[in-house]
Amino acid sequence: MQNIFQKYAEYDIFSTTLKKRLYSEKRSFFRILVCYQNSSISLRKLKVHIFLLLLCMTGIAQAQSKFNIINGKDKASVRFKLINNLIVIPVEINGVNMSFLLDSGVNKPIMFSLNPGDSLAIEQKERIQLRGLGSGESIDAVKARSDTFKIDNLLKRDLELYIILDQEINMSTRLGVPIHGIIGYDVFKDFIVEINYATEKIKFYNPETYEYRNCRKCTDLPLTFRNNKPYIDVTVAIEEDIEPNIPVKLLIDSGGSDALWLFEDEEKQISIPEKKFDDFLGRGLSGSIYGMRSRVKKFNMGQFTFENAKVAFPDSTAITYVKNFKERNGSVGGEILKRFKVIFDYGNKRIRLRKSKYFSDPFRYNMSGIELEHNGMRVVQEIKKRSNGITNYGRQTGNGEINVVFEHYNTFNLVKAYEIAEIRKDSPAELAGLKEGDVIVSINGKTVDKMSLSRVTGLLQGRENKKMRVKVLRGQVELKFEFRLKEVL
Repeated sequence: MQNIFQKYAEYDIFSTTLKKRLYSEKRSFFRILVCYQNSSISLRKLKVHIFLLLLCMTGIAQAQSKFNIINGKDKASVRFKLINNLIVIPVEINGVNMSFLLDSGVNKPIMFSLNPGDSLAIEQKERIQLRGLGSGESIDAVKARSDTFKIDNLLKRDLELYIILDQEINMSTRLGVPIHGIIGYDVFKDFIVEINYATEKIKFYNPETYEYRNCRKCTDLPLTFRNNKPYIDVTVAIEEDIEPNIPVKLLIDSGGSDALWLFEDEEKQISIPEKKFDDFLGRGLSGSIYGMRSRVKKFNMGQFTFENAKVAFPDSTAITYVKNFKERNGSVGGEILKRFKVIFDYGNKRIRLRKSKYFSDPFRYNMSGIELEHNGMRVVQEIKKRSNGITNYGRQTGNGEINVVFEHYNTFNLVKAYEIAEIRKDSPAELAGLKEGDVIVSINGKTVDKMSLSRVTGLLQGRENKKMRVKVLRGQVELKFEFRLKEVL
């Protein structure tokens, strides 16, 4: 009998609720054994009882291994922030509030190294190495488990995740808001997920009760999976004189802000168009990613077609690790996905698309050539004036006038520092003399230190030939530059 109880004790890792449930089941099991010893129950019935108890235990374990809606309803809604075509959702890990990216291209949750002052009690298991996009080496990480992981009313216990140890890997500076990690497959697999980019709301539905509505304006496309990541078969026409519709298999990557990435493939006639330019494409786990940017003639997703869509061709050195899946030809990212209301249905391996208000937005490149990041705070000195007290206020002079004496004094304030992180070669900003490391003070007369990063970036955009007046701090010297926005392609 002691050995039987030791078997049940193996399930004692899930939660306090489970412990209570197990204890109750132990007592029931004990009563069954006593009854059998007193010959009041047959061996066959005893086996049936044991089977039912084990089945119950299995159900409890399965409930703990996935996300559940904790209020008992069949759906839950979560508000998100759409920043640079990326989905930022609020999460709670072991009672600590954080912000994560919702990324369909990630098969395991990733957490970035916490800053000094952040506090999170989390069980760390073992050290591992991760390899991602970028031309650098693998990075060190720790495999860990959280007791609880919540996304509003969604809860999962005992979630395995990877903590990246390198504090230099930080998405917060480029997005201008705190980003503590990334989650994808773990939440997508447990629900039917409807993402409405226009309203910035996600709905998570119970797959067992969800019913699809008839939708003539929608298109349903099949998904295939590799390493728990979703792929879609679509077609692309790169240039006039090349195969008009090249079939391609693309990763659906809600964690990528670009429209399209394509990998060069001579056999499939996927090549870089003649009109192109070098650019910084982003940063992966294994370093910076550079490549070529251009446009494709057409991009087709089911019944939907995009013309002159933006496309990036990353350097082959930056995508070495993804070449293990030879069928993959690239990715479709947030700048395409946000043009739809998207329903992900991992269980039935399908995706449903319906136009959103962003569908017809033009595909525009950065016409200034400037990539900004939020690089901490800087000190600003302000000179103010005030009267020097009532002793000098209202004192009459000999000619009957009132004298008010003012004193000047200095105040020092901490304000946001927006720094030029990347600047495109031969861009209007570079040709005007701006450099990486310059800190933006104002744009067209508007001081930026109290703005969000997305708003500051917006000030650098506009119609072609728009005049830009930019004031920067280079070291301790304030400099002024002028240039006009220029369409790249």
